[in-house]
Amino acid sequence: MFGSLKKLFGRSEDKPESRLADPGQESRQACHDLAPFLRREAVFDRNHRLSGHLFYLQGASLLANAEPARQAALDQMLIDTLNASPDAWNASRAYLPLSSASLGLDALDRLKADNVVLLVQLAEDAEADLVGEAIEGLHGRGMLVGLFRQPKNPAFGKVIALVDYAAIDIAGNDANAARDFSAAVRSAGHAKAHQLLACHVETVDDHGFCQQWHYDHFHGRFASDPAGVSSDKAGDPHKAQLLNLMRLVQGDAEIPEIAAAMKQDPLLSFRILRYLNSPAIGLTHRIESLEQALIILGRQRLTRWLAVLLFSVRDPHFGDWLLIENALTRGRLMEVLAEQAMPGQSHDPLFLTGIFSQLDRLLRRPLAEILNDIPIAEAIRQALTEHTGPYAPLLAVAEASEAFDLPRMREAARLAGVEPESVNRALLAATAWASEVTGYWE
Repeated sequence: MFGSLKKLFGRSEDKPESRLADPGQESRQACHDLAPFLRREAVFDRNHRLSGHLFYLQGASLLANAEPARQAALDQMLIDTLNASPDAWNASRAYLPLSSASLGLDALDRLKADNVVLLVQLAEDAEADLVGEAIEGLHGRGMLVGLFRQPKNPAFGKVIALVDYAAIDIAGNDANAARDFSAAVRSAGHAKAHQLLACHVETVDDHGFCQQWHYDHFHGRFASDPAGVSSDKAGDPHKAQLLNLMRLVQGDAEIPEIAAAMKQDPLLSFRILRYLNSPAIGLTHRIESLEQALIILGRQRLTRWLAVLLFSVRDPHFGDWLLIENALTRGRLMEVLAEQAMPGQSHDPLFLTGIFSQLDRLLRRPLAEILNDIPIAEAIRQALTEHTGPYAPLLAVAEASEAFDLPRMREAARLAGVEPESVNRALLAATAWASEVTGYWE
């Protein structure tokens, strides 16, 4: 049954016996120098839609290849970080890379099983039977398990038959290996129908190649390529009308004038009202008109939801989803952190600061020019154009969380006066919120 896989991927000499164990204090001390800031990277499906996120620690590698004691400590820190926010992080699928030696961590027993995929990198001395027993236990708890391609590991040929996902590092392998891996996994006759995950897909061409060879999920820098962004955003008439409505709502316009502007675009009016009445907003009263929305929400809160709708894109590509999700996550992350850092204040301006920080990319116009068309608070303008003022430190934290630069992340958090644990909880909550909000778009 597994002959084709063993032949294709090969075997190496047997390694010393090992056990799956919970690392002790000595192992955890191996990475005392790492501040446990989460790193979050997007994963896309074959329809170019955001399907989940890879979570691991900044300063660590996606592939579990550190010295064993250090890797055990990193895995422990990652699971502990996620366990600290059990209700926030698993709204969409979460891919968590772990060493096979960490499958015995007690912390895994406390991890919520919903939408989790544990991506396993086999340790050099991994025993297939022990790893298989651990995977069986994880399946019993409702977790999904994936395995990275490791052709020289003796346990690989047996373990690959037990998992739900088969993953490969595209950047670390040539095209023939990526093609042959897909063909072998799909033709091996396993009882499980594997999902193929392509990691570190660097270019749009690489993404096209992986799609051609039947990969189901894609992670990597290809999504940041301008070729992955729809070309019609700047010319979308709905966006021009939304900007006009935001200008009127934030300005001195009377309610009848705002309502008249809304009625000029019946489709946009329908979209706004449908969204404001969706479960994502959580209003207790149904809104039937923009006049009613102004009364129930107030101008500032309505501006917030108009800003969110500004990022909705018709037929979005993967680059659109990355832009949308980053903008929404920035806004929500800043708002959550502000509840701690700025108690007793309105936090909507922090949300708008995070959202508006991506307007130049959305509309393909200079940010200062766009902001001149919208009456906004001076503190928002200062943070966005000068990186000064009371909102600038938290904006720097939101931006650093996307940069995967650990020294920058540490410094931004220090200047903002927020702890790593607070940043992680806010990032997970913001990710879950953004996933929920976009789920109600067209």
